[in-house]
Amino acid sequence: MSRKKVLVLTLISIYFLSTVAANGSFPALLAFGDSILDTGNNNFLLTLMRGNVWPYGRSYTMKIPTGRFGNGRVFSDIIAEGLGIKKTLPAARKLFIPPSDLKTGVCFASGGAGVDPVTSRLLRVLKPSDQISDYKKYIRKLKIVAPARANSIIANAVYLISQGNNDIGISFFMTRSAFMRGIVTSNMYTTKLTGWNKKFMKQIYDQGARKFAVMGVIPLGCLPMTRVLGRCNFFANLLAENYNGKLRNGVKNWPREAGFRGSKFVYVDMYGTLMDVVKNYRRYGFRNANNGCCCMPTAIIPCVNPHSHVFYDFVHPSEKAYKTISKKLVQDIKRGLA
Repeated sequence: MSRKKVLVLTLISIYFLSTVAANGSFPALLAFGDSILDTGNNNFLLTLMRGNVWPYGRSYTMKIPTGRFGNGRVFSDIIAEGLGIKKTLPAARKLFIPPSDLKTGVCFASGGAGVDPVTSRLLRVLKPSDQISDYKKYIRKLKIVAPARANSIIANAVYLISQGNNDIGISFFMTRSAFMRGIVTSNMYTTKLTGWNKKFMKQIYDQGARKFAVMGVIPLGCLPMTRVLGRCNFFANLLAENYNGKLRNGVKNWPREAGFRGSKFVYVDMYGTLMDVVKNYRRYGFRNANNGCCCMPTAIIPCVNPHSHVFYDFVHPSEKAYKTISKKLVQDIKRGLA
């Protein structure tokens, strides 16, 4: 075969592959929010909310705690792999991130964070403004390592957002901060919370983001910490569903607004998928859905097999639980943001 034919075939192949990548895949995943997504940013903060201590990381490579709040990989890692991007998502505050990782995305989330202005201050973790600041720094680094592709990566990356779990679970239920600010009912609070989340995403949008995968909160009343006599806490779940309903409506309507022109949103149903696993845990290969594997009065000594539990500690799902719910959710993200 002549060199000209080889060159033509090569160019056709490159064009075909780039077209497929543009139409059917995502160049990067960028994660914002709380401990469901945090891959180690809190390691660099003066806070008690840290996952770089034993018994976290028992199922991770070399059994080393990395700052992830679980026995192994967390939801952001699982989604990155499900989207065909990479197996793990590095923390944005990591001291050194290889150029290849910068091009395929990082995690800005912080365990204990929320969009209520009070939440992150209570736990001394990264505020929404801190995560936005880290995102801007990331963009500057990306433009250095990939000057020709940076804008395309930013516009076509998936932005995975998890906000509300700590706001509802801590700021609303465990403190009187909302009431003291004049937010006297749960319905008022979930409305404010939806607005704060929208404002946070608008700040990300203004930096070039266009594809948002917005996670609802998990079944907060069915966490090992919030159960009452072994049963799910009805009122906590009711508030979670109230917020999720408003968030779902927002995800439908925001792309039509001038402030989000050209954007795509998809709702990620964390509540429904995880609740299904909690209710039908044996069907999914678990042996315990009520208690955490570790870090509880019922599990002072961590369980032998963390994969047998839906929850690894008092609030965080296990790696196996994340993998179980991600099968449907990855497909939802692909369909919604393609």
